[in-house]
Amino acid sequence: MASPLTTAGTLYAGLMSGTSLDGVDGVIARFDQQGQPTFLAMASCPLPDSLRQQLLELNTPGENELHKAAMASNALAKVYAQTIAQLLKKTGLNAKQIEAIGAHGQTVRHQPQLGYSIQLNAPALLAELTQIAVIADFRARDIAAQGQGAPLVPAFHQELFQSDAPCVVLNLGGIANISVIRKTGDVQGFDTGPANMLLDAWIQKHQQFSYDKEGAWAKGGTAHMPLVDYLIASEPWLQQPPPKSTGRDLFNLSWLEKRLANSPHNLSTLAPQDIQASLLVFTARTIAQAIRQAAPNRSTVIACGGGALNSALLHCLAEELPEHKIVSCHDYGIDVQAMEALAFAWLAWCWDHQKKAGRPAVTGAHASRILGCKYPA
Repeated sequence: MASPLTTAGTLYAGLMSGTSLDGVDGVIARFDQQGQPTFLAMASCPLPDSLRQQLLELNTPGENELHKAAMASNALAKVYAQTIAQLLKKTGLNAKQIEAIGAHGQTVRHQPQLGYSIQLNAPALLAELTQIAVIADFRARDIAAQGQGAPLVPAFHQELFQSDAPCVVLNLGGIANISVIRKTGDVQGFDTGPANMLLDAWIQKHQQFSYDKEGAWAKGGTAHMPLVDYLIASEPWLQQPPPKSTGRDLFNLSWLEKRLANSPHNLSTLAPQDIQASLLVFTARTIAQAIRQAAPNRSTVIACGGGALNSALLHCLAEELPEHKIVSCHDYGIDVQAMEALAFAWLAWCWDHQKKAGRPAVTGAHASRILGCKYPA
């Protein structure tokens, strides 16, 4: 049998640093003439603590933002380049064999209702550092067409899992989003609310851990159901119909602390661990409500993203969705943390082939558009 590295097709890399801010995930994949990928390799690089802090600060207004954003973009591009170097070393490939890198950038502001979404990136610098063409700025054209600019991955999920329809692809990053794939060939996708974002923020504040590994801290607490109900009822965004998308602009530690302070329920007896347990149920319930509304009939839910490694969250989600079967994208041969990076490799392939990857049914744009801009090597 021929090696995947020597078979026909073109090679693309994809890079993703999501709202969890835990690091950069990169992949290399080979795409055939129809755009079907063969996954070759994955690599991850952590974000330096200083860069992570800069990116967190840039999610809210502050002093000298333009300078800080430019410096953070350059620093991020260097981590991106390190990730690409790891991938080339792992596969034995060289830069000239890679057609292009699809690089999403780091979202720090997402305000599509005002006509913009900002993903920090320095694609020209990344092209210079890697000597590989870079395709970036994927959201702007969809927003120009009056769309949300996000989520971007449902079109890829549809390409990948159409033969498994009906199914729901659930991405558990900082924010959770779903792609609902139907036998009729259409796809619906939207953000459902927080996935890791609030869970990470709360444990970072009280335990100084970057995340709750496998939900162990949450499992040791007791969820306060009146608080869960209040968190859901008090946020208008959760009640909005799709298309919709969100991010740290809305869901952050300040959002949570404001609600804890204003809750009509007596929370004085709740330990921080009980709040974590409540956030776990809140996260699972908001995801489950969105899935039931969009895919009411029994179907398979394919989980991906870092949150798919949180066994407590998946167990809670299964309890909320007894009529659905929850599996991992690992069962389909894709690492749970590789899915989004693989999607951006595919989006880069789409740009090169002038394939319209925008999905108006997902983002609300008035027409499908070719997404991204290219920076030659």
